[in-house]
Amino acid sequence: MQGMEEMLSLELKKEMADRYFGFRSRIEQESRLFDEQMSEALSQLEQDVGFDLIRLYMLLSSEQLIRAFFQLTHFHDALFLDTYIIQSSSLRNRLFKGQLVHGFTRYLRFTHLFFDIYRRLQKGLEDYAGLFDQLVKQRGAMTAAIQHFEQNNDLPSMMGFLRRIDSESHTVMEGDLMPLRDSSLDAKLRMPLPAEVTTLLPAYPLLPPLKTCKGKLTDLLKQAYARQHQPEVRRFCHP
Repeated sequence: MQGMEEMLSLELKKEMADRYFGFRSRIEQESRLFDEQMSEALSQLEQDVGFDLIRLYMLLSSEQLIRAFFQLTHFHDALFLDTYIIQSSSLRNRLFKGQLVHGFTRYLRFTHLFFDIYRRLQKGLEDYAGLFDQLVKQRGAMTAAIQHFEQNNDLPSMMGFLRRIDSESHTVMEGDLMPLRDSSLDAKLRMPLPAEVTTLLPAYPLLPPLKTCKGKLTDLLKQAYARQHQPEVRRFCHP
């Protein structure tokens, strides 16, 4: 009879272990993929959003006009707005190198460059928003799967059940230590939830369509153009 109980105990342990570690292996694989996608999204944010944001900031030049741009477009940015970067002429030359310049006058070349970058930034923000939402949903699905698994596979209860099966084979002292051991093991077996997307990636609003704000943006550009003494953008947009 004792041999039957030991065999039953082993079979139950194996079934629980297979179910637990099979699920954990799948979640860990999904978590690694999720972390990779988060890193790729951050890189995309820098390439498709960050650089163009900095280019717009450099064309506006002053923090006052940048704040006016935020107010006008209902945009906000706490990641790429940096006064030192905006005023750096060497970084400006690198960021604008190869940018398309067109227009018959200095002023038109200045404004066309701004609006070209604005349109490109719109697309970059739309693509990033789609990726951001996808990651939020993916994180939510993983979190729900972990919580559902743990609700249906209560580790403390399983530990207690197995302990009762094995109770006859333990001494009194071992029995006294079992709850402490089970509690420690339970903490180790619990799967961590994936990090919130916003711990690494900021949520950005979309820019409004240019047709709804081009007039007021043009007023800002007139001020920026005058404050910078009518700059010739071809000087820093060379191939």
